[in-house]
Amino acid sequence: MAIAVICPGCNSRFSVSDQFAGQTGPCPKCKKPIKIPAVTAEAVVIHEPEAPVTSSTGTGRAPTAPIRRLDKPIGAMRFVAVGAAAVAALAAAWGTGLMVKPADLSPWLLLMAAFLVAVPCVMLGYIAVRDRELEPFTGTPFLLRSLACAVVYAGLWGVKGMLPPEATAEMWQWVYLAPMFVVSGAIAALVAFELEWGSAVAHFSLYAMFTALLRWLLGLPPL
Repeated sequence: MAIAVICPGCNSRFSVSDQFAGQTGPCPKCKKPIKIPAVTAEAVVIHEPEAPVTSSTGTGRAPTAPIRRLDKPIGAMRFVAVGAAAVAALAAAWGTGLMVKPADLSPWLLLMAAFLVAVPCVMLGYIAVRDRELEPFTGTPFLLRSLACAVVYAGLWGVKGMLPPEATAEMWQWVYLAPMFVVSGAIAALVAFELEWGSAVAHFSLYAMFTALLRWLLGLPPL
């Protein structure tokens, strides 16, 4: 450890080894005697950190402990209800496909059905892919965000319906079309629910796959 020394005669600054602490020696420049300061070791006291405070009552300090948020698990009955509703929707689509010719289905009716299916799909999809570390959307904000996202999801089917049939007749054509629809749907989920990109893509994909299955049961082209 070096000791900083200032010569009182010529004001020169230099460092000497701590082994000369407390001794007297000549200045390297003016040769005037210099008293090397003694080194005193100061005790370093490490204080134990204060325990986190969860309440300001009786302490006079602001709470410092993290607030634990308990994530309520989804009940088993809700899973059963969701599964039953999905099976009912698939059965209704299959029955409608047997009784009605696909050409007789109004595009507006299909668009309305796409929106009605989108609302529960959007809500359940958010519950499935949301970040468990963040506070979930609930109540009216959750409903409004779900409706806005459902409008975009159903609207993408409307955009698909406006494309010429020959532009979507072959599966290889979807190599170029699918990314545009997936990106648009993922952006809607990302903006509506503040999801990460991967979760937003999964959110839209769940809806797209379910509605494609419904279209196939109706006798329509899945894509």
